[in-house]
Amino acid sequence: MSTLSTFRNATRWSVAAAAGLLVAAALPAATAHASAPPGGAARVPDRYLQQRLDWRPCDSGALECAAMAVPRDWRHPGAGPDLTVAVSRHRATGPGPRKGVLMMAAGGPGASGLTRPTGLAANAPKVAAAYDIVGFDQRGVGASTRVVCSDQPTVDSFFTSGDLRDRTSPAIRQTFARARAFVRDCERNSGDLLPYITTDQAVHDMDLYRALLGVDKISYYGPSYASFLGAYYATEFPGRVRRMVLDSIVDFSGSWQSFLTGQPLSFQRRFEQDFLPWLAQNDAVYHQGRTPAEAKASYERLRRALHDRPLELEGTTVTANSLDVAATDAMYNTGRFGSFAAALGVLEHPDTAAPAARKALAQRLQHAMGADFFADFFAVTCADTPWNRDSGHWVRESAEATRAHPLAGARELTFASICASWPRSKAPRVEVTGKGLPPVLMLNSTHDPATHYEGALRAHRALPTSRLVTVTGGGDHGQYLDGNACVDGLVEGYLLDDRIPAGDTSCPATPLPVPAGRR
Repeated sequence: MSTLSTFRNATRWSVAAAAGLLVAAALPAATAHASAPPGGAARVPDRYLQQRLDWRPCDSGALECAAMAVPRDWRHPGAGPDLTVAVSRHRATGPGPRKGVLMMAAGGPGASGLTRPTGLAANAPKVAAAYDIVGFDQRGVGASTRVVCSDQPTVDSFFTSGDLRDRTSPAIRQTFARARAFVRDCERNSGDLLPYITTDQAVHDMDLYRALLGVDKISYYGPSYASFLGAYYATEFPGRVRRMVLDSIVDFSGSWQSFLTGQPLSFQRRFEQDFLPWLAQNDAVYHQGRTPAEAKASYERLRRALHDRPLELEGTTVTANSLDVAATDAMYNTGRFGSFAAALGVLEHPDTAAPAARKALAQRLQHAMGADFFADFFAVTCADTPWNRDSGHWVRESAEATRAHPLAGARELTFASICASWPRSKAPRVEVTGKGLPPVLMLNSTHDPATHYEGALRAHRALPTSRLVTVTGGGDHGQYLDGNACVDGLVEGYLLDDRIPAGDTSCPATPLPVPAGRR
């Protein structure tokens, strides 16, 4: 989902915490300052800079949450009602020297980032000792002012109706009709908000947050879409960046169209070059074929069976599209290979599968993508950068993607047709150049399915001060704290000791998992 399906199950802030979220109170005098916004944005009015963040506990650990008011439109901050952005903070735990603020964001776009400082602090105690780790729900997401489009059954219908590989004229017409209906839902439910759910607007929220924290500069960690967000922030506020780590990089040097149309190749590559060989090597456990070709044939047989007769599994209808969604989701991390391989067996022989396995799989497959995520994903990706609006172009383009890279290529027309129907955006074009930035550390694996390595190389060239760490021989999405000591050492050496490689470097991927039946 990018950056798409990996964030469907992102951790959400608790209902109790959300109910206790208070908008920041105004103080009589300014307590923070912000640099003059570039690119035509207006000066930040004092009423935003004079807010006080009213921190309250927001989880069972050490995380605090608050809310800040932000302009609906940073280009015209006096126009329209304010939006609310939910923010969080995990205070530095160590007695030693502090390194300042480490801001982090979530991927997607569409995932919640509010509680993520808790996970980073738990898994990187040295970083947590030195930094206040702060997060937020980007405008449009979660506990912040949310964008609303279609309900969950309507979103589910994108994946349960028909077969996304179907290239017949009726199926194509239905795809465009469904896309137009979704956009109408977005305009009806969030129309006056849609123009302002963009990355450019969000980075101005981030800089206000920095100012309200009382620091002149931040360090930043951004995985997946958050790498795109970080690159935009660094471009618009280069003097506010102390250190920056961009992990599993969305290619911010081009457009969302160019990036997303590159994903079918990288998902298929991961499936065929990493997953299928692993599945074949473990045929004694999963019984899908002793060669990659046999394992692929088994997958396609199962898919055809679900195309001809969808499976009713514990109240969930499992279709051919459901199988493809589960497969793409599994490609994000080698730790998911085993559970997906086991799921293939359940779907092949549901009558003999254990009841607990049937129930767990049905829950996993119930929704291909959450309606909230789906709404924000398109609000951002359709408005940030221009899209081709020629339906004939997308029919031809998606036909080739479906033929050559069917695992994710079959969904291309569904997603592109939404952006082709989206209201025309006035978001400014942000050209990422890296001008005025300190060294930036970038991470990407060669077989990452969601943020393809080819795009990471282009993004790396767009930031002349960057150092790229290539994780070779693997394809996980999200490299830091993924169990790779080489990567973790480079990131923490940079964040804690200001050590950065003199040039581009590499780390070997961690070994593929060994199934329990073969240990």
